Order: sequence, then structure tokens, then C-alpha cells
Amino acid sequence: MPVSAAVTAIGLVVMWSSGFIGAELGTREAAADTLLMWRFLVAAAVLGGAWALLRRRRPRPRAIAEQAVIGALSQGGYLGGIVWSVGLGVPSGTAALIAALQPLAAGALAGRLLGETVSPRQWAGLAIGLGGVALVVQGDLSTGPTAPAWAYGLPFAAMAALLTASFLERRVRAPLDPMDAIPLHCLVSAVLFTGVAVAGGHAAPPAGGGFWAAVAWTVLLSTVGGYGFYWLSLRRNGVTRTSALIYLTPPTTLVWAYAMFGDAPGWTAVAGMAVCVIGVVAATARRRPDRSARLAEDPVRDRTVRRVPAE
Repeated sequence: MPVSAAVTAIGLVVMWSSGFIGAELGTREAAADTLLMWRFLVAAAVLGGAWALLRRRRPRPRAIAEQAVIGALSQGGYLGGIVWSVGLGVPSGTAALIAALQPLAAGALAGRLLGETVSPRQWAGLAIGLGGVALVVQGDLSTGPTAPAWAYGLPFAAMAALLTASFLERRVRAPLDPMDAIPLHCLVSAVLFTGVAVAGGHAAPPAGGGFWAAVAWTVLLSTVGGYGFYWLSLRRNGVTRTSALIYLTPPTTLVWAYAMFGDAPGWTAVAGMAVCVIGVVAATARRRPDRSARLAEDPVRDRTVRRVPAE
């Protein structure tokens, strides 16, 4: 049974937001590259095993090559850039705000690269959503910089990597079902992050159970759930609408943090949540075609037939 658009949108926002909580849980126990390495090693093993048990058909070489590039960008590039920047001292809210520029960039490029129409209403919704994100993270923006200047370029690179992967996925010549693509993405990311962790001397995991709980969290919720709903939404709803839902990630993360860590949001964050919702509704609501447009498409089907009563 196909997943409805509403379930896809809610699942994307909730599961994508869970990644930030999983990152906080994991980095309390180990270095970021250690967490990323074991997250994707476990994810590749679990999803690869499920793929083999289901006896999925082996993808063609062209599809494997295309999805390897997409996985390296969407998981390796995006997560690596965000986590590395925060580890260097960039406030997490600032990194989230920079990453939230993705919908505006997607809207600017979708029409030119993919032929997707971005209406003035959608542009207004994207701009409103960006304002809501700015309110949510203003506390982080008000703190003084603690990271080197070049580190602030990493969230931009992360955003660009995910956006590039989104566009590439829409243009692939041998598209794969998410059940085939996501295990391949995880395998590529496992190779990348294992190389980084080994080179940095951080490959050995800590012995505590808290680390493995964080790994399980990020594998099940963030990788399987987050990326599963992301690619499903991308194929169902297109780049512009899917990217607009990312605006709801920072406020939803605040709800996660309050429920799990007791971090109560301030009034500006609450106001930002409301603004984000307004912006996303404006950017993702589908416009109903008017009667003249329907007549232009099928004038016969829309014609009213008058019946003459029998005498």
C-alpha cells in the first residue's frame, strides 16, 4: 500500500530531526568520526543483510556507480560536514541555519535544472520558513564565534553536498528503489568514515553501553527512517517540496531535546516554530487547478451534459 503524502512528510521531519539527538547522544561517549564509522558499519550490515534475505535483484553497474556518488554526497558529505563543523566549535544552531538554506537553493535551481515550477507562493513560503529557522537558532547566533573562520564553510559544503545529491537522484538514468539504494549509500559511507576514523586513530569504540545505544538510535531512526523518508519524499514530491520540509527540522529538534534532555526552548524558539509551520504550509501546499485549466487539458471531460426530461 503506498505511503500517503502526509505520512511521508511527518516521517521525514521526525526521523530527520532524530539525527541531531543521536549525534548528541553519541558524541557524549566518543569522537564524531568514531560514531559515524560504527553507525554506518552497523547500518550497512543490517540493511545489506535485509537486502540479501529479501533476494533483491542485483542492480546494474551503471545504477551502482550512480548511487555510490549520491550516497557519498548525501550521507558522507552532508553528515561529515555538519558533524565536523560542530566539533570544531561552530554552534549547532548556526550549522542548522546554514543547512536550512537548502530549500532556497533548491527553489532557485529546481526550475533551471529539473524543470520544476516554483510559484511566487512557494518562494514566499520558503522565505518565511527561513525567517522561522533564524528565530529558532538566534540564541546560538548571539554567542561569540569559537571556531576558526574556515570551519563556517563546512555547513555550506554539507548543504551543497545534500542538494547536489538530491538533484543527481532526480536525473539518474538507472533509478533504484530506496530499498536497493539506501544499503548501497550506507556501504559507501561506511568505507569513507572508516578511512577517516582509522587515519585519525579513533576507530576503536568505547566499551560503554551508551555508545551502542546511540549507534542503534542513529541506525534505526536517523539512517533507515530519516534517509528512507527523504528519498521517498524526493520521488513523490520533488526537490522543492521535500527541501521545504527541512525547515521543520530545527524546531522539531528542540522538541526532541526538551523531551529527552530537559532543554526548554525560549519564546523566540516557540515563535520560530510557528513561523516555520506557516512557511512550510505555504511552500508545500498543492494548488488546485482552476476550471479553465481543466478545460484546456480536457474540454470534453469537463463538459456539462444537459438532459431533456421525457415528455
